[in-house]
Amino acid sequence: MDSTPRTPTAIDQVAERWVDTLVDLAPTLGTYIGRDEVNGRFGDLSPEGHAEIAAATRRTLDELSALEPVDTIDEVTKTDLSAELRLDLELHEAKWHLRDLNVIASAAQDVRSAFDLMPTGSADDWSVIAQRLAAVPDALRGYTATLREGIAQGVTPARRQVVEVATQIDRYTADDGFFASFVADAAPDEGQLPASLARTLADNSAAARVAYHELRRFLAEELVPAASDVDAVGRELYALNSRRFLGATIDLDETYDWGREELARMVAEQTAIANEIVPGASVEEAVAHLEADPSRKLVGTEALQRWMQETSDRAVAELAASHFDIPEAIRTIECMIAPTQEGGIYYTGPTDDFSRPGRMWWSVPEGVTEFDTWRELTTVYHEGVPGHHLQIAQAVYNRAELNSWRRLLAGTSGHAEGWALYAERLMEQLGYLDDPADRLGMLDGQRMRAARVVLDIGVHLGKPRLDGDGIWDAAYALDFMRGNVNMSDQFVQFEVNRYLGWPGQAPSYKVGQRIWEQVREAVQQREGERFSFKDFHKRALDIGGVGLDTLRSVLLPR
Repeated sequence: MDSTPRTPTAIDQVAERWVDTLVDLAPTLGTYIGRDEVNGRFGDLSPEGHAEIAAATRRTLDELSALEPVDTIDEVTKTDLSAELRLDLELHEAKWHLRDLNVIASAAQDVRSAFDLMPTGSADDWSVIAQRLAAVPDALRGYTATLREGIAQGVTPARRQVVEVATQIDRYTADDGFFASFVADAAPDEGQLPASLARTLADNSAAARVAYHELRRFLAEELVPAASDVDAVGRELYALNSRRFLGATIDLDETYDWGREELARMVAEQTAIANEIVPGASVEEAVAHLEADPSRKLVGTEALQRWMQETSDRAVAELAASHFDIPEAIRTIECMIAPTQEGGIYYTGPTDDFSRPGRMWWSVPEGVTEFDTWRELTTVYHEGVPGHHLQIAQAVYNRAELNSWRRLLAGTSGHAEGWALYAERLMEQLGYLDDPADRLGMLDGQRMRAARVVLDIGVHLGKPRLDGDGIWDAAYALDFMRGNVNMSDQFVQFEVNRYLGWPGQAPSYKVGQRIWEQVREAVQQREGERFSFKDFHKRALDIGGVGLDTLRSVLLPR
């Protein structure tokens, strides 16, 4: 990257002000990017709070529309930020916020997870945590008011999501749950907490638990009876959410058909590799053979965390020496066991100043104590390097060219998750998955992502079932997923509930990979012998997070 800072433009200034606005109105976003000045509070999750964000969105869009780009960086910022702002307004007008409750990425989880990224090294840090704990009741009351307004307007989430979130809350509020354990384990680096602060933390944590109990009561007594008994959101809302997660408009029916073809291709590839592992074996037999191999197994979360960290550190060191330009500032990634037991594996980016590095989190379901290295090796590459960490941390690092919105908040799931799946295949091409067992594990994940394209579009658009017996529903989706993954049933059930409640997100992985690969192939054809994988990846990552339509237009200008 050019070390000479680019002179900020009027469009950059609008983008910077939008970051400040979001940090002010949605402080949990501020926590994510390291704006610690807002760590003591939450945003207004009530209908009035959503209206305030919508009004700010309109003002920012009007400001942006009145400006002309001065260079190509400005063109990308204006194109991508304008598209995001317009889509946010479309979702608001569609009343999505009134039904926004699901098992993985709604306010019910966000309020709790805000504490995962807060500094805990000093008594002052714990004092700020106490302030945010005290703010939990108001935040959840606002969220309840929004969901209650949804009931009044007949705009509600699916009953399945409400019931599952209520179960999650039971785990948060248990005597050995998150809030009790979090403050009980409070231990700043400098020594003991002052007694008065320890009491405040205990009191505010108890108040947060009571607030979550109240949210659960509302869910059970008011929202469950009013909730929809249909999981599908329908074509119109699905198309909006698909655009939200891809930053691109796709033909949903063509993508569904492609997903079926891609799934069949993954099955054929798995079958061929199974034969390499055990001659004549089916995929299921090869999996059983690998699962019985103690040399490929980790026992306990401590062993899992240690193996994740060692594998990640090795990938960073080797790839930085060969295939990627990896600045020193982003060569650190922390592998963490999450303080929850929900079943997800996810990445959180570094703060703007890299004082908190990028982190890979594993939320291990209750009762799961064994992990197969052959299955999870590609997960480390997906979440770490050359996957999410390289992509996201590289954008944060590119301060010389990109404004704060471009570095810290821009982008879509399709761009990020598509790159991560692209990175998995790239590691195969670079020789990191030469062991057939590791390739089978990679394909297990790729097969799951292809299956999700079919399942997600199938359920939410009401497609005919593949067996011809009616249309897609939750029960068929669960059976279909069980037949296409080799994972614990707790994980599979969580995943299917996630797809049902978060429409359009799950396909963004495989569809994003498809678009990344299409773009690379087109650039390769255009450049011929001049094409370099290393240069292509640097150009692509230096753009930062963008929608996939924007990515295509930047790398393949007309």
